[in-house]
Amino acid sequence: MSISVFDLFKIGIGPSSSHTVGPMCAAHGFIKGLRDSAEFGSVVRVKAEMYGSLGATGKGHGTPGAVMMGLEGELPETIDVRSIDRRVEGILSNGKIMLAGEYSIKYSQKNDLVLHRKKSLPYHPNGMKFSAFDADKNLIQERVYYSVGGGFVVDEAAASADCIIEDNTSIPYPFDSAHDLLALCDKTGLTISQLMWENELAWRSEEEINLNLFKIWSAMQECVDNGVSTRGILPGGLKVKRRAS
Repeated sequence: MSISVFDLFKIGIGPSSSHTVGPMCAAHGFIKGLRDSAEFGSVVRVKAEMYGSLGATGKGHGTPGAVMMGLEGELPETIDVRSIDRRVEGILSNGKIMLAGEYSIKYSQKNDLVLHRKKSLPYHPNGMKFSAFDADKNLIQERVYYSVGGGFVVDEAAASADCIIEDNTSIPYPFDSAHDLLALCDKTGLTISQLMWENELAWRSEEEINLNLFKIWSAMQECVDNGVSTRGILPGGLKVKRRAS
């Protein structure tokens, strides 16, 4: 199995890839599939249910907001993080959510985003179920997803069959451990960064690698800049005072 640097280093919204990146991607995937169907215009309600760890600790980890943004068509790597709180407040105060960023329906966090604190789905603790209904309360579409760590999301079919598809891209310098990596560097005379660069070229061009690395670096710099310039209370509900600014 081959893993790209960009599978490991992902742009997220914090504080937890399993509880925010995963749910946002799952919500985005559900709404994208719904949008591409003939029933999209008939949807009047979308219900999201979080199970297991997501249900028990999701509120403190920002899961509800991540789900709302995913339903509005956002992804972790492209959303303006500074806009999330304002947009979530707008959804809750107006009682409306913009599906896929283009179709407005009524929304109630109390009824449409359920945190099952003591219920779990099979296969993994971080389970999610998304359901869409029409005006007659008929179920239009339903999907189950699992946030399996690191921002990776699988659907119910892959999880139940234990057949998560591995990336078997052939790379010039495969390794399974840090020991193997260092041995390859000794053998080839390449530095770690040079060796990883050669492996990345198996997936994408030099231009794409540079562009994606710059995006990650820019996101990190933006986090630092926001942290040292913003005053007040840290997000999360624990009312911890910011100290960096």
